[in-house]
Amino acid sequence: MGEEGDSADVVLMQIYTHMPGLCQLINTFGACLGAGTLLMGQVAVASPAPQRTAVPIRAKTQAAATANSPIPAKSRSSVIYDTYILGPGDSLQVELIDIPELSGVYSIGPDGTMYLPRLRALYVEGLTVEELRYFLQQQFKAYVRSPEVYVRPVTYRPIRVYVGGEVRRPGYYILSGAQKLSGVSGSADSSIAADGGANFSSRPGVSGADLAGGSQGALASGGGSAIGGSGVVTFGALFPTVFDAIKTAEGITPFSNLADIQVTRRQALGVGGGKIRTNLNFLSLLSEGDESQNIRLFDGDVVYITKSTVVLRDQLLKAGQTNLNPKFLQVFMSGRVNTPGAVTVPQGGTLNQAIAIAGGLKLLRGQISFIRFTNEGEVDRRVFSYSPGASSNSLKNPILVAGDIIQVQESALSAGVTVLQEITAPLLGIYATQQVFSNLK
Repeated sequence: MGEEGDSADVVLMQIYTHMPGLCQLINTFGACLGAGTLLMGQVAVASPAPQRTAVPIRAKTQAAATANSPIPAKSRSSVIYDTYILGPGDSLQVELIDIPELSGVYSIGPDGTMYLPRLRALYVEGLTVEELRYFLQQQFKAYVRSPEVYVRPVTYRPIRVYVGGEVRRPGYYILSGAQKLSGVSGSADSSIAADGGANFSSRPGVSGADLAGGSQGALASGGGSAIGGSGVVTFGALFPTVFDAIKTAEGITPFSNLADIQVTRRQALGVGGGKIRTNLNFLSLLSEGDESQNIRLFDGDVVYITKSTVVLRDQLLKAGQTNLNPKFLQVFMSGRVNTPGAVTVPQGGTLNQAIAIAGGLKLLRGQISFIRFTNEGEVDRRVFSYSPGASSNSLKNPILVAGDIIQVQESALSAGVTVLQEITAPLLGIYATQQVFSNLK
């Protein structure tokens, strides 16, 4: 019995020695299961919990870790989210919960770095907003225990896009707008101001007169957007869209196929990099008001308008009814017309309309020479006789584009008269001079 008593004392002593660790383990297990709370030195039994499926501690730990870690690459490819890639000129609000001295609004410099307290300069160009949040969270762990970091853009940089294909002026364009993000809502702004946080302007009213609005589509999705003027409006910021890019490139041509517009965009490295592409039916925007086809553009996007083999006059007229194309265009008239020179005609105008605007043809006239320089560097030249009754978009009455040259040639009789005038004019001058000297004698 003595040995058994000594053994029992030893066991009790070991239990008492390791009691704090055992209680902590029991507390953790009890909190995970939601069955009650165990405290050091006492036992507090909670009221019976409703029946629920037990969740293993490992699964809960993984769920907690997932909340503070980026989404795996395989899962990201199937999620629609904002893929805005940060770059020089962007400003972001970085907030560490309960640590205002490390919070604030910071800008990305020309070298792609962002300067923050404690962390100094960090290279962040090429990251998405979510990737930056996770990156800063890891960096602040050296100074803050379990940091909670929140990041949101407040000012977006102007974007540089390429517009190619069947537009009047293909090339690179820098698009910008009112790209400063206002507060999320009036109540949220009041709360931030009451807490001594950063001040944001209240959300401005949505207004605009241009028919150029659109909403974010497959490549750029997000909430809180509204249509107002040209571009996508989100919390007071105005973002460039496909409509703005085409308009900046001076509009479409008669051969533009608006039913097939391609937009190519680069992806963030966090989702595998590379590029993605989508096809838009922009004609549905002009004819049906389908604003989902007028997506927001990001920096580095490529907009390509495919070419049709035939002139799409109806499409051109619809574009002329909006501000996608200039309302008027200029062509040049020369030769046997009453008012030669630059002639302004409406979008979708024809050769016969240009002749009428130039005052008509002279009585003695020959054939018409029509010259057009294409985007491919080729010259479209036609010579035909004037046909006032020719149908629109026919060989003798083509639809005009800016820069077309129309020359009305001389007829045989008018050419002969011109030659006689060129020959006789010097002779008449000599004869007149001779008469003057003869009268002086």
